[in-house]
Amino acid sequence: MTPDSPTPTPIDADVVVIGAGQAGLSAAYHLQRRGFTPAGNDVTTDARRYVVLDAEDGPGGAWRHRWKSLVMATVNGISDLPGIPKPDVDPTQPSSEFLTGYFDRYERELGLAIVRPVRATGVRRENEDPDGRLRVETDAGSWSARAVINATGTWTRPFWPLYPGQSSFRGRQLHVADYVSKEEFAGRHVVVVGGGISAVQLLDEISVVATTTWFTRREPVWREAEFDSAAGSDAVALVEERVRQGLPPQSVVSVTGLIWTPALRAAASRGVLERHPMFASIEPGGVRLADGSFQRADVILWATGFRAALDHLSPLHLRQPGGGIVMDGTAVASDRRVHLVGYGPSSSTIGANRAGRAAVTGIVKLLDRTPVSQPI
Repeated sequence: MTPDSPTPTPIDADVVVIGAGQAGLSAAYHLQRRGFTPAGNDVTTDARRYVVLDAEDGPGGAWRHRWKSLVMATVNGISDLPGIPKPDVDPTQPSSEFLTGYFDRYERELGLAIVRPVRATGVRRENEDPDGRLRVETDAGSWSARAVINATGTWTRPFWPLYPGQSSFRGRQLHVADYVSKEEFAGRHVVVVGGGISAVQLLDEISVVATTTWFTRREPVWREAEFDSAAGSDAVALVEERVRQGLPPQSVVSVTGLIWTPALRAAASRGVLERHPMFASIEPGGVRLADGSFQRADVILWATGFRAALDHLSPLHLRQPGGGIVMDGTAVASDRRVHLVGYGPSSSTIGANRAGRAAVTGIVKLLDRTPVSQPI
């Protein structure tokens, strides 16, 4: 399109879902169950219309990018997608293969209205009318929607903390999002930073072929008791209270603690899980500890988590000064046309399913009482 070309007419939809991971697929399932049909320029029915825009090249969401050694036996509990249970699990199969296949089958059997690869670049209000439409801009055109369900997760926004001297390090630095396999670290000394599940799982794995040192900002909290449904509900409630107040959501593990598994107990007996307080700075050959001692390192692996991928929502100005978004369930309190699923308390697979259903229920109520406006 040349600069003088007319702007293409946006495709009309009642609901645009952004992202086709677990939360996005759950939302699509419930939209379809409530009678929504695929959106398109040729409107031949009075039914409400929806579309799912996914930036990936194929099904699977973030699971497409998980390292091959993360097999189903070591993945935290994965909930079935609504309507179609997952097949029997081979505990030795890589999670990226198993779950990508499951998501693919799910999309095809239900005939979900998914368009890919389409990357959302911005969501903005078409006018000042609080009941007006939202414009979803992408690298493949734009959609005009009465409501948006955002399900973009966190995988595309790995968090890298900043430390003095970081750019001077002569070895390799990588985030867990870039991790492939332990073999690339054979014979090296790897500093692992982070207090979450990925950190301890990769410490266990890498320590088989390399020496390791583990650093965290806080003393890890290990959970001895069984993590049952009541404990899960309590953890979700704590995270939900944070987002209700407009605070940035914490990771679930920060609430639940780390859960002992047989593999991690074996790693602890080998001395792999000896935690050190966070280092003070990074030097060309390693890290300088707070007590002045030095730890040589060839690799620094940042297992420091992810942040919600919400940059495309910036034109809506939803964030509070502290960086959080005030939520009322899945709806953004300041603009109930926008729902966030897979965010905060719904970042688990079980939570994502529930959030997809809740978002659709809220949007249907909103659309039932809001007059239809035409796209600009």
